[in-house]
Amino acid sequence: MASYTTEREGQIEFYETFIPRVDPDLDLDGILADDNDGVINGNLLEFKLRVIDLNAVLFQCVKYLSARRLKGKPVPANVVIVSLEDSVAYIYRSEDYLGQIETVYNGPSSKNNSGFTAGKYADKLDYSDQLSAERLVMTLKTDNYTKTHIDENCIVGWAEEYYRLRPDARKEHFIGDSTGKHQVTGEIRQPKIFERYLIPYTGQTNVKFDYLMDCLNDFLQKKDLGAFFTPEPYVEKARELLAQAISRVPSGNDYVVIDRCAGTGNLERGLSEDILSHCIVSTKEYYEYKVLQELIGSKVRHIIPPIEAEDTFDAGNVRGADALTQEYVENPLIRRYIDDPSCTIILFENPPFAETTSMEHQKRGEGKRSSSGWKASWVLEQMRKAVKENPSISGTSTNDMGNAFIWSAFEYYLRQPTDSYVVFSPVKYWKAQGLVKKRFIDGFAGDRFHFHARKHSCVLVALWSNEDAESDSFTVDGFDIVKGKLGAPVSLDFRKVDSLYSSRYYDKRKMNDDIDGGILLQKTGIEATTQKKRLKPRWNKNILGYMVADGVGFDNPELHSILVSAGIFNGNGFYLRRDNFLQKLPMFAASRYISYNGSWTERGRVMKSADGADIFLKDAASGKLNQWLLRTLLFTCLEYQNHMRSFTGGDGRTYRNELCLDTSNGSTVASETLKKLDRRVRESELLAAWSRVLEEAKETTLYDSSLTYGFYQIGEELNTWHEPPNGKKGRIYDYPSLNGSIRTLKELNKEYYLKEIVPKLFEYEFLK
Repeated sequence: MASYTTEREGQIEFYETFIPRVDPDLDLDGILADDNDGVINGNLLEFKLRVIDLNAVLFQCVKYLSARRLKGKPVPANVVIVSLEDSVAYIYRSEDYLGQIETVYNGPSSKNNSGFTAGKYADKLDYSDQLSAERLVMTLKTDNYTKTHIDENCIVGWAEEYYRLRPDARKEHFIGDSTGKHQVTGEIRQPKIFERYLIPYTGQTNVKFDYLMDCLNDFLQKKDLGAFFTPEPYVEKARELLAQAISRVPSGNDYVVIDRCAGTGNLERGLSEDILSHCIVSTKEYYEYKVLQELIGSKVRHIIPPIEAEDTFDAGNVRGADALTQEYVENPLIRRYIDDPSCTIILFENPPFAETTSMEHQKRGEGKRSSSGWKASWVLEQMRKAVKENPSISGTSTNDMGNAFIWSAFEYYLRQPTDSYVVFSPVKYWKAQGLVKKRFIDGFAGDRFHFHARKHSCVLVALWSNEDAESDSFTVDGFDIVKGKLGAPVSLDFRKVDSLYSSRYYDKRKMNDDIDGGILLQKTGIEATTQKKRLKPRWNKNILGYMVADGVGFDNPELHSILVSAGIFNGNGFYLRRDNFLQKLPMFAASRYISYNGSWTERGRVMKSADGADIFLKDAASGKLNQWLLRTLLFTCLEYQNHMRSFTGGDGRTYRNELCLDTSNGSTVASETLKKLDRRVRESELLAAWSRVLEEAKETTLYDSSLTYGFYQIGEELNTWHEPPNGKKGRIYDYPSLNGSIRTLKELNKEYYLKEIVPKLFEYEFLK
């Protein structure tokens, strides 16, 4: 009888024994890639030192198969449960448990598995016997799968897999049906790529997937259309704002509720029949239009277009329903109400969100391509003209599709003081971009993550009156969604940002003894050689480095909080000089905020500002902030995002990191300045952690005693690692003690930042 210390030990021995016979090209990383004990061809494996309860173990496997289905991964035909110390494998057929596999389970798969009743296993193999071992090899070679049904729980996973395999495919290729004028039989109805894995979907229409429609687009279509989905708890809360808007309709007036981006109508579906009879809805995407027609087409006042014609389908979109076109703005069905002074206009919308400067776009290299449609639209063209003529509106506002909807709402639809706009959107259109200067009536905030977004961030749902007003702040309740319902309210304040760091804090001086020429760096602190250079290099012994802290938001914080030893190739910052560097460091510190506090209440609500510059500069000059500025310097020296390095540049000059605490080659500007710091317990703890890092760094083989090392340079150049053997993923650090000390210092510095630095960043409105 075999004996193992751990289940893992037995599992590895099993694979090392059987993989060479099954397929020597298989590797453990591929087998173990899905948070279970392994999948080989059409076989899910589960290992136990000794199987005590087959029912419970099989139920655990059923949960694993359920999770695979939800991810758009095929369900193996066999479940192989291995009792390691008995050398026995139990074979089950997954098709016998299809109903349970198509159930959604919550919590860990290994927990709460008692009470399940398994059927008889298909085979039991004692693989200590040669004949049974050979049968097990043959089983593991089989590559068969159990076909499963498509439903609302798994369709998003299968859609993502479909577009991964067919990057040129569009939505109709995946969910197309035989209704309407444009008929395409999609993959879910006649599987070809997934023929071995899926049972054809027989639903006549796609109404079952209505609230997931935005997730079923390919990536470019998602970005060109934005996301229309709104979670029901927020919809219910928004209807309260709509009721307030309707209550403002003057006596005797008719009113219409316009939603230019209705998607499948989830904002409207819970409205009373009376309110629905006042609604005008449209959606740009063809399959959403068909669902919208089916669900509320007969209940609303108008749907645009009213009926489907032969030419309605337009490359996946609906001809005449693009709200950013001149044709739509001038649509007579809508204009008749806008031109009627006795009709009150209410817009009730969750505008599509697509930003061409987002990191997701840049990583995919698709910023221009995915925005080619809406960025070239008529509304955007008119908006650009208006922004150019109005310096109080930020030019960056035209990078966001949602802003085009918001701007055009006030420009083309709302005319009277009693007209209203209920709108879901990140708040920067009001807070930082100057796009709306109207009276705020009421609102609430929520987490955009629940809107099928990838990150947790704050979205404001606002009720605006079409009355000119200048407001600097307002407060609303914020709600997370917990178990499908609104969580407890949390009070959130929103304050407008009027000035940027670059306008008040950037050091734009050019000294008489500055020398033009030198080197430029990448954001990692190494020399830029191939990049297109937008900044003229400059050198002066007074220059410590170069800082970038641009923009107001935190969409891509790592790109907008940069500190390096010389100018950076693409600019957007300023040269940091010895005579005033302390007063500049709060900008760098503030730019790290969301990286260390990325909760939904902060991201998208808190932004960077220079509105407190007058008070800050006064207090800094008076000495009131001396100790806090020194603490900010200490944080900066120990912050991993400080990418200053020591090196010899291509210009032959020595660039020394002066904002670090390595005094092995003499004092640095930072170490000399920090002699004035009052060292309390927290500072002493940080400095001790730094000393451990430096001591261990000096023991590495690549340590160069001629260099002055900062925290980042140690981590990137001395904390070396190699990949595991046999092609496994991950890192094996060459100096595990150093790596552990680096991780400890990072965590200590984060805690120090949140407790000691952040409060005054808010007090002096570096964060607002």
